[in-house]
Amino acid sequence: MPVPAATLLVALLGLAPLRSLAAEPAPFEPSPVYHTPLAGEAGSANFHGYAVTLPATDRAHQSALTLGGTLLLPRQGRTTGVPIAAGYFRQYWQDSRTRDVVSIFVNDLEYDRTILGPVEWVGRLENYTLPGTQAELAQNREVTATTVTYGSASLALGPGLRFPVAPFEVDNDLKLQLLGDLGYFYAARSHETGPDLLLPPNTLTYGARLRVRYDALRRNLLELPHHGFAAGGDAEYRARGNWQELGTRQSPEPANRDYLLLSGYLFAAGGIPGLSERNRLVMSVYGGTTYHGRGDRFDAFRLNGGPSSGETEDIARPHYTGMVYDDVLATNYAMISAGYRRELCFFIYLTLAGGYLWADRASALEDGRVEFRETTSLSGTASLDFAFFGNSSFNVGYAWDSRVVRNGRSGGGVSFTWNKLF
Repeated sequence: MPVPAATLLVALLGLAPLRSLAAEPAPFEPSPVYHTPLAGEAGSANFHGYAVTLPATDRAHQSALTLGGTLLLPRQGRTTGVPIAAGYFRQYWQDSRTRDVVSIFVNDLEYDRTILGPVEWVGRLENYTLPGTQAELAQNREVTATTVTYGSASLALGPGLRFPVAPFEVDNDLKLQLLGDLGYFYAARSHETGPDLLLPPNTLTYGARLRVRYDALRRNLLELPHHGFAAGGDAEYRARGNWQELGTRQSPEPANRDYLLLSGYLFAAGGIPGLSERNRLVMSVYGGTTYHGRGDRFDAFRLNGGPSSGETEDIARPHYTGMVYDDVLATNYAMISAGYRRELCFFIYLTLAGGYLWADRASALEDGRVEFRETTSLSGTASLDFAFFGNSSFNVGYAWDSRVVRNGRSGGGVSFTWNKLF
């Protein structure tokens, strides 16, 4: 996740674990009713009149690499494009599980160990430690006085409950986790930082987090949601050991030493009455609030985008359809999106989606302060996902937003990612 240019050197992507495709010389004899190939299942499909064998795969043990980039039209502030590189690891054993997204500067690692029955011990490590500076926008212009280097890292430990749910694939479960959290926050000036800007001190942070995840989705060959729904939410309380007023020396703001973030989501995929399985509807709703408005740019929600969500934890990420890999900071937000997915061929999927976003968005002032102002926006996206040789896949997409991404100006962007399964 890059700095206004790097906010997604990672991306909790829905990486696409694919299978080897073997064409058989015999002609394909279609069944009376078409069925979309589903993730992990053995089967066969038709490609130009020939049968293609789809071997079963072990979805409990997957490692993948994502590489790609984006081009923003027009530029987002001073950002023209964003490189993308991330590793994804999912290993589920009988008594333990790990799910990790690694991109060096932004990482999300989790390890769970069964204690007794559904009771688990959960450990999570997260960091957002981008090497460059970050500045906020006003009318798609980066206000240099807001330029700051900052980041955080945290370790969370605690008990959890996990219950498998239908359709009983590796990613179908109900999880409840209550975690204690200890972290570190840092901030530093640059030569562009406003001379009167008040920066927070480097400090230890501590708190607690309740995480709920429910996933009853069945996925297709490219790990895109095919039918079912997922839902979840987070309640996160955090306090900063050493804090002070922000803003500027002339206009100081209250010191929000502690804060409470509440967020939730609902995601669903299903068929269209009267049409075959090749046609799917996909809908999502996301929302979050900072309790009593105690938010600042260093504890705000990060809204971002990228290819269609598919993987469990990626679905939980607030995904705005008009964004191409970058973060928008918001203290409160609500968004809804609806999309249509067409299976052009058993390994090629076209997705068209639109969305609406309401948010209290970060907006830069000339003196370096950052205010959160209410704004709304419409968005649209078109993307193509397709399998390729060597257990890999591609995603090509275009996204457009009416005003939130560039804070007052409309614009779009194109993205390209290559996902390789090992």
